[in-house]
Amino acid sequence: MHTETTDRPDPQVTTADPLVTGIHDRWSDQGLPGGPWPFMAICAVGRLHQIMTRALETELKKHGLGRTGYFLLTTLALTTSGRARLSTLGRIMMMHPTSVKLTVDQLEAAGLAARSPHPHDRRATLVEITDAGRETVGAVNLALGGPDSELAALDGLHRELFEAVQPARLAAGDLDL
Repeated sequence: MHTETTDRPDPQVTTADPLVTGIHDRWSDQGLPGGPWPFMAICAVGRLHQIMTRALETELKKHGLGRTGYFLLTTLALTTSGRARLSTLGRIMMMHPTSVKLTVDQLEAAGLAARSPHPHDRRATLVEITDAGRETVGAVNLALGGPDSELAALDGLHRELFEAVQPARLAAGDLDL
């Protein structure tokens, strides 16, 4: 049986944390059933998501990219050949095919990606990252980890953050690429 419903927060955690002072310390006083930890975890992950999303969008704006374009280009850059079928991109990115096509349209217009017919399947279209696309994605990635980034406060914590969240993601069944 989990004891997390009554556990006190780690004393190393500052009492200035609003999740501790505003939720944990008031939970039982307000007569709420169960424990505060599930709600606090949701709040913590949600707040961190907002912080990271805001930082990402600030950097992407400097490079003329949107989040979907950035993820699509990075996905292409991670493939062995730098290209993938439109349908594969939709599956990997969990996006509707129309959204993938619209994003590719924007990236193609900006010279960051290019379409070509599949050499063996006339029904399929390949999308390939261009050299300019690689340069742009590289610049964004460097900037996100840089000392002037809005994520600079997380410097040295990126791996720890991933490793802290990974067991929860996997336990929840997040096993697809």
